[in-house]
Amino acid sequence: MDEAFAIDGLGSLAQPTRLAVFRRLLAAHPGTIPAGELARLCDVPHNTMSTHLGVLSRAGLVEVERDGRAMNYRADVKAFRGLVKFLAGDCCNGRPDLCGDIARLIPANDDGNEVQTMTPAFNVLFLCTHNSARSIMAEALLEKIGRGKFRGYSAGSDPATAPMADVIKRLQAMGHDVSRLRCKSWNEFTGPSAPRMDFVIALCDTPQGQTCPDLGEQFVTGAWPLPDPADFKGSPTERATLLNELYAMIRRRIEIFTSLPFATLDKMALKARLDEIGDTVKTAP
Repeated sequence: MDEAFAIDGLGSLAQPTRLAVFRRLLAAHPGTIPAGELARLCDVPHNTMSTHLGVLSRAGLVEVERDGRAMNYRADVKAFRGLVKFLAGDCCNGRPDLCGDIARLIPANDDGNEVQTMTPAFNVLFLCTHNSARSIMAEALLEKIGRGKFRGYSAGSDPATAPMADVIKRLQAMGHDVSRLRCKSWNEFTGPSAPRMDFVIALCDTPQGQTCPDLGEQFVTGAWPLPDPADFKGSPTERATLLNELYAMIRRRIEIFTSLPFATLDKMALKARLDEIGDTVKTAP
């Protein structure tokens, strides 16, 4: 385990409410507990609980699952075991077995391999008007490229009834899991039960001239203007070519985004880098 991830994990637990939350999630494992129920159990406001859960999530100690509009949380036991192993592994000059009961704090891994990292995760929300093409692609690409370090979400100001069929076919052809992709309103990401976003990236101009709803105050925004597949003209082959180019444009942006040195950039610098990605990575279909 990397020392930086151990510091993040320990730091996230160095607060009474977060420690209580994590202990309750460990007790409930492998089950989940809704965010609202955790807020009730710990007697804190929902918005405060969302902040605490965001800290634990970014430290890699909890996982989140969406069930409709509800967010359910589960302790990441593998990451916790890695943290315990990091703390106790050097006991008695690397021989914790000589330290009596402390050896029992270092359980064997299910797969026999040492847990290498405890990875913090960033939540990223992609926005466009209908949430049927560009933002859907971005959500799927981030989930695949991010490899657990990033969690992708998407929404729109005026969501369509379903994603564009050509977009879903393209994602399937590229090996993406499309089973959970759907068009949804950005209002799903407001309120105490919504996941806390770290980044909100618009893939078109401000959708239909509307102002985004209140999604919180902590996230970093970015603008990556991209052409709307609904406007693609020509034969089916020509439209397929344009869609392939759009996929490549989004993929390139996300590859650059996920490679940013997040630990060394403050909020203003991150926003500048996000906008640079939108300005410089351009290929107009």
